[in-house]
Amino acid sequence: MDSILIIIAVSLALASVINIVLAKFSISHIIGYIITGTIVSNFFDFNGSTSLHSLDLIGEFGIVFLMFTIGLEMSFAKLGKMKELIFFNGFMQVAASASVIFLMAFYIFSIEAITALIVALSFSLSSTAIVLPYLKKSKDIVTPYGKKSVAILVFQDLAVIPILLLMSFLSNNELSLTDIFLKTLLYASIIILFMFTVGKKIISWLLHFSSNARMEELFLSSVFTIVLGTSLIAHELGFTYSLGAFIAGMIIAETKFHIKVESDISSYKDLLLGAFFFSIGTKIDVFYFISNLHWVLGTLVLVMLIKALIIYMLMRAKSNKSEAIKSALALCQVGEFSFAIFALALSQNLLAENVASFLILITVLSMILTPFMVANIYKLSALFVVEFFEADKITTVNASNHTIVCGFAILGRIVAKELTQQGINFFIISDNLQHVLLARKRGYNAYFGHLDKQPVLESLKVEQTNSIIVTVNTLKNKQIICQAVLDYYPDANLIVKVSTLEEKAAMSDIKINSFVHAQHETAMLLVKQSIPTASKVD
Repeated sequence: MDSILIIIAVSLALASVINIVLAKFSISHIIGYIITGTIVSNFFDFNGSTSLHSLDLIGEFGIVFLMFTIGLEMSFAKLGKMKELIFFNGFMQVAASASVIFLMAFYIFSIEAITALIVALSFSLSSTAIVLPYLKKSKDIVTPYGKKSVAILVFQDLAVIPILLLMSFLSNNELSLTDIFLKTLLYASIIILFMFTVGKKIISWLLHFSSNARMEELFLSSVFTIVLGTSLIAHELGFTYSLGAFIAGMIIAETKFHIKVESDISSYKDLLLGAFFFSIGTKIDVFYFISNLHWVLGTLVLVMLIKALIIYMLMRAKSNKSEAIKSALALCQVGEFSFAIFALALSQNLLAENVASFLILITVLSMILTPFMVANIYKLSALFVVEFFEADKITTVNASNHTIVCGFAILGRIVAKELTQQGINFFIISDNLQHVLLARKRGYNAYFGHLDKQPVLESLKVEQTNSIIVTVNTLKNKQIICQAVLDYYPDANLIVKVSTLEEKAAMSDIKINSFVHAQHETAMLLVKQSIPTASKVD
């Protein structure tokens, strides 16, 4: 017990220190957990130890909660809208990647058929655990490439089930392929029928009564019961833990509790994902990596290049070049479910231990590279094509005597509508990508960026504007934007919305032409509208 506590204490301390250092360089905390796992594993001699099973199980439940949150966002209505993206693009990506990798492994590298098939199927998968959180955090999940990437990831996660079943078939000489298929179909029907009939009622009942009890810990325990219970049922029937959690998430997505459930479990999901990435780090055999450095790096580059090219060609058929490139960059790594495939294949004697170590190293290294790639995906994509969705990269507008509207929340939308009705030429600038996409959808000239940045001020020709309307909400943003605009063009005609007199006083030292007090103007309109009514009463 003492040794376990020492390992936990060292791991937590080391992870904290490493992530603090990495945060200074804007490097993902995922890398910190993986490095921590590698250091602790080699220091305490974990490699080859069977005592890591519990850690792997805890880490696996990080993926379970991740899949649960995916299910929360995949209601049946949304799944119906995305069915082509999920089932066509997803299937084509997995099938094409697996086919090309299998042919190369079998014919070029002379790997035996079963091993080549395992390699091909596992390398066709990408990392949901890394890519999805990034897409959600960066808001790229609402962009065209983000939606398509998520759709492919969802299909890949579902594809893990038949892949694992195939591993069982390859190692089982007693059952025929037909028997395994029928057994799988039967069990799949049982779990789906149970979950969407009895399970749905139980889940709704639990959430309803725990919510009415107004005890946060009771509601949270109900959510944990649902996630763990459905995961265990799925696992007992021969499927992955993640499938049960995914279905439970889909059921809750149809209820009024889905937003609260997602917010309540987010911190626990992140903690468990941290354990998952730590367990990945423990799988890195440093000495094996050094002794086979050229083979590992060569294979890593080859696999990621093949996947990127296949995904690019698949996406390019119905997307522009920019979306195709970003999708390829986001999904070219090897995913976490590959570890489950390697583990099963190894336990069934379908893979040699040295081959499994080699494959695990490639998978881990590709996952280490991924945070750097997705964090700089616009810069990498910009090497090949002009990027619209990269913040602050705006082509200089061809206009003068125009108006700039900063922000496109409710007030910004009303301002844009009024300017359009009056025939005034204007441009919208917002640092919220969803708002920019909405504005573009409505036909406005909208750009993604920050008005306090010099390149944006130059591109929007602030020095040639008639006026700049600032509709953003926070005082800090108003101060930063107004000061930056006036530093660039001191004669700028700034009109700023304020909510309180305190806000106006806080910006009194900035040369702002006009303040519009939201509450005061609303009060004036209310009084104005009430006067005719009062006169009629008299």
